[in-house]
Amino acid sequence: MPTPRLTPGNPIHDLASRLLRLPPSCGPVRLIGVDGHAGSGKTTFTGSLAAALGGAPVLHLDDIATHEELFGWTGRLLSRVIEPFGRGETARYAPYDWTAREFGPVRELPAAPVVLVEGVGAGRRALRPWLARVLWMELPHEQAWARGRRRDGRAQSDFWDGWVRAERRHFAEDPTRPFADLVVRQCREGYEVLPGPAGTSGPDQLITHRDGPSAVC
Repeated sequence: MPTPRLTPGNPIHDLASRLLRLPPSCGPVRLIGVDGHAGSGKTTFTGSLAAALGGAPVLHLDDIATHEELFGWTGRLLSRVIEPFGRGETARYAPYDWTAREFGPVRELPAAPVVLVEGVGAGRRALRPWLARVLWMELPHEQAWARGRRRDGRAQSDFWDGWVRAERRHFAEDPTRPFADLVVRQCREGYEVLPGPAGTSGPDQLITHRDGPSAVC
């Protein structure tokens, strides 16, 4: 991964600089989870962060999940990605083709200094021991889902109905937001990166998975 040119004062570049200074969390890798509701802007933000990191590898959880296993992919991720990284090896996985409904050719994911994992469930309980940081995209679920539906169009309406039910169950059983180190809000121009709830202690810690207010910045 090339050494990135960081621009002080830019939230994404400041974040990249902070991530690069973290100790490795999975073998030699600083594994960063970017979680949030479907349609919250995770993929776009992660692409910008990867660029700020000089071209950091990105694992999209859409490549790990399947129609039958929207959230039942933990074992596959651990065996194909986490375990090789823990040994300092390149990970190899077969990305799922959502049109053909089958896994495609094997793809390599190098054990780079920073690797970004983005998708709903990227900060789930089973993965957090190997994550150097958990980032949460702060957009209320109704707004995120509406944006996702508009993006995918009517042809995906039935899929979205099933997805919403599955996502509600997932976050009810395994919320990410209370354990987020940082919260990312998309502004009219760029992003705002704020401290997350992870460092907050108190009796309401386990119920802070509810959505916060939408950002106006």
